[in-house]
Amino acid sequence: MSEPVTAPVPDLYDRAQYADGAPHALLAELRRTSPVHWQDIPGQAGYWTLLRHADVAWASRHPELLSSELGGITVEDMDADALDGMRQMLLGMDPPRHRAMRKPLVPEFSKKVISGLEPMVRDLCRSVLGEVGDGEEVDVVRLAAQLPTRIVGGMLGLPRADWDHLHGLAAAAARSVSGDDADANLDAIAELASYALQHAASRRRAPGADADPPADLTTLILHGSFDGRQLDDLEFALLFVQLFVAANDTTVGMLAGGVHTLLDHPDQLADLRADPSLMGSAVEEVLRYANPLHYFRRTATTDLEIGGQVIRAGDKVALHYTSANRDEAVFADPQRFDIRRSPNPQISFGLGEHYCLGVHLARLEGAVFFSELLATFPHLERAGDARRTASNFNNGLDALPVRVHRADYDRRR
Repeated sequence: MSEPVTAPVPDLYDRAQYADGAPHALLAELRRTSPVHWQDIPGQAGYWTLLRHADVAWASRHPELLSSELGGITVEDMDADALDGMRQMLLGMDPPRHRAMRKPLVPEFSKKVISGLEPMVRDLCRSVLGEVGDGEEVDVVRLAAQLPTRIVGGMLGLPRADWDHLHGLAAAAARSVSGDDADANLDAIAELASYALQHAASRRRAPGADADPPADLTTLILHGSFDGRQLDDLEFALLFVQLFVAANDTTVGMLAGGVHTLLDHPDQLADLRADPSLMGSAVEEVLRYANPLHYFRRTATTDLEIGGQVIRAGDKVALHYTSANRDEAVFADPQRFDIRRSPNPQISFGLGEHYCLGVHLARLEGAVFFSELLATFPHLERAGDARRTASNFNNGLDALPVRVHRADYDRRR
């Protein structure tokens, strides 16, 4: 069934618009009437929003015209210190610096290497799900959140005893990066960075650190060549923070959003249970339909024209993935959730220079989590209302209460 379309108040910035989910009716109307749309922000300069798939794709492929570095990745103005910190992160860099910092990491995140992590991901997933009792009510957001930080912790060779603590810090740091709770959570970023500094120092002075270091992501980063040199400990710490924040924020959004969407579409959930070969296309459709981030911002480096609209140098420009993923010009019946959708050129991972480094890991996590969840709990039922994150940046859930039942549920009824 297609979603009903009604027209809400035309304000893409107001977070109240997102309290019950993305304003898809408004986005559909604006794609038709104002696809390069000006949006005011109270108290500061507003921004242009690109709503069509073609415009978002074009902008993503032209970092020389639309910069991540000039103004950061959120539409709000940042103070000088915060902006400087953002510019030290991959998502806030422009080429050629971005390319030089990213290149050594690409092989470690290749499809072949990530596929080799499946046994670890599956074991961690089973461990997380195994802690849930039959008939227990669980918050899927909290359940899913345990997985990505454990996976990144394993990839970096971090002690298992530290994983839960690092997860809490990563969750708080993600809210800071998004701008949703920046002041309250900057300490989490500082603590994550402090942990990373200690981890790097410990590795450098460990016996045999130079001769036979562990074969993990920490070793790759500490000993790799980034634009012809090794990173110092502070640069390692900044990259460490990015890996944890990205793993926590977007992956949890995908996993919890996927369960929420499948529960909203029981026919599709039943089809997926009956035919596990649909898992790959189901993950892609979750990413299209419930993409974890609404947008990333760019800043125009020169005057340019997009979709017939003149954009001036220095203007803020939001690449609206939520809208692009439901563009009628690209997707048939775009408001319909369809785990068999093909082709599915969803744009949730971005395109071009900033195409998500962790794309293969995210797809693996989604496929393994959903398959293990459905195998472990043949019966899932809502235990209360989902609570959405009231954010114009994060397209996620704060809570999703679900009651889970194991295989003998039918015999007990």
